[in-house]
Amino acid sequence: MVEREGISGVTHRSVAREAGVPTTASTYYFATLDDLLIATMLWAAEELCDDMLNIVASGGTAREIARALARAVNENRARTLAEYELYLLAGRRPELKAAARRWLDLAVEAVQPADPVAFRAFLAAVDGLLIQGLIADVAPTEDELEPIVSFLICGRDDFTPPAREQ
Repeated sequence: MVEREGISGVTHRSVAREAGVPTTASTYYFATLDDLLIATMLWAAEELCDDMLNIVASGGTAREIARALARAVNENRARTLAEYELYLLAGRRPELKAAARRWLDLAVEAVQPADPVAFRAFLAAVDGLLIQGLIADVAPTEDELEPIVSFLICGRDDFTPPAREQ
């Protein structure tokens, strides 16, 4: 629903209609719309970790990470847009914040970086690349993203940049 219509299209009635169940079924499992959105955000966080973070955690190359980012803003654009719409809603609704932060916690658990600060900077840069890709007239390709990702993962063994020569 969020992919197709945005958050404003999510109601108990619309979700029940989409699922082919009575409206009472969705309200039984999710008392409020925020409960439903929290469940959606937690599911999306798990999926994100299964997709992109497995590539990073397994020592994926800049090319593999760039390929995943390009897919996110091209063929999976609607899903990525929905995830960011949910993520940003948490900025306005405190009850959603913990669910929105869940993917960051999962990312750190999956990668277990030696330098969590550098890794968080990497994740922030990935967020920026995805948001820029979503608002671009033409989404970036894997070839365009690879040099940027390569720069971001420089010294990735511990997610710290290499020492600068004096």
